[in-house]
Amino acid sequence: MSSIQTIEVHTTPAYEVSIGGGLLSDCGQHLRKVLAPCRAAVITDSTVAPLYLKTVTDSLTAAGFAVCFHIFPAGEGSKNFTTLAAILEFLAEQHLTRTDCVIALGGGVTGDMAGFAAACYLRGIRCVQLPTTLLSAVDSSVGGKTAIDLAAGKNLAGAFLQPTAVLCDTDCLRSLPADVFADGAAEAIKTGVLDDESLFALFEDGTLTTAPDEVIARCVRYKAGVVERDEKEQGERKLLNLGHTVGHAIEKCSGYAIPHGHAVAAGLAIIARSAEALGWTEGPIAARIAACLAKNGLPTGTEFSAEALAEAALADKKRAGDTITLVIPQKIGACQLKKVPVAELLPIIRAGLEG
Repeated sequence: MSSIQTIEVHTTPAYEVSIGGGLLSDCGQHLRKVLAPCRAAVITDSTVAPLYLKTVTDSLTAAGFAVCFHIFPAGEGSKNFTTLAAILEFLAEQHLTRTDCVIALGGGVTGDMAGFAAACYLRGIRCVQLPTTLLSAVDSSVGGKTAIDLAAGKNLAGAFLQPTAVLCDTDCLRSLPADVFADGAAEAIKTGVLDDESLFALFEDGTLTTAPDEVIARCVRYKAGVVERDEKEQGERKLLNLGHTVGHAIEKCSGYAIPHGHAVAAGLAIIARSAEALGWTEGPIAARIAACLAKNGLPTGTEFSAEALAEAALADKKRAGDTITLVIPQKIGACQLKKVPVAELLPIIRAGLEG
């Protein structure tokens, strides 16, 4: 096992994020530090189950947990009420109580589904996150946001539920196909644009692939600080949506065929070009952001029209009445929230497509 880094997240409740190799095979003993032996329902998908389910269930059982598991079809297409209902029925059939826990084993979709089910079941039971993708490691497993998609748009039904613990086994990254790894790179690069030019530079020089543990830890530390200051996304936490308004619109327009990270990458490149064209940046940044995304196997544009994207974005949860809040990059390492009338969204998006 490699050395384990531990990051404390001081929310309500507080919890620790552990990052390092070998954590899945020892997850039972790690969780005994924060959970008394109880009934543990492992929720995972059809891609992750053959890879890691036995390792996790064996470790939990050896540590004294009574384990059951539920597997749903992998993919964003499962992030809906039908899958949520099946998970809730499973938890009820297994007679889980408020002293038991749900364990999310997988990527962002699994974390969302298991977390939302845990938030709903018995009005809330404990949930542990075991992220197995780069995207879930650097972003979605931390912070307590859970959601499902509706026909009108992405993540429109959900709940806040901070996890009891997060165990990020970086050995899992070895099993990721290149496009899935790139999906997570998009959220990591987003963090660099938000917070730290030196972090962004790591994605330009290839450090993400050679030293992922340190990159993940830096992203988690940044997000933990933001979440601690704004747990329910009333202000600063909205900055984490950089690239997401257009990104979510791209996902919706594609029928969710384009994965989240790829869509966010395109959304980030588009809003950077828009901001630069409209004079909202402190200097030229769009080309550098686009080059970094491309270097990490990510798109910098989309085939969808500005009209289609604007229409899809109007259902975004960041809209409030006749305004929508956009995250605008000012320079690498600093962004701002900008509330704009919805009527201005189309020309803003058009400027990003044409830049």
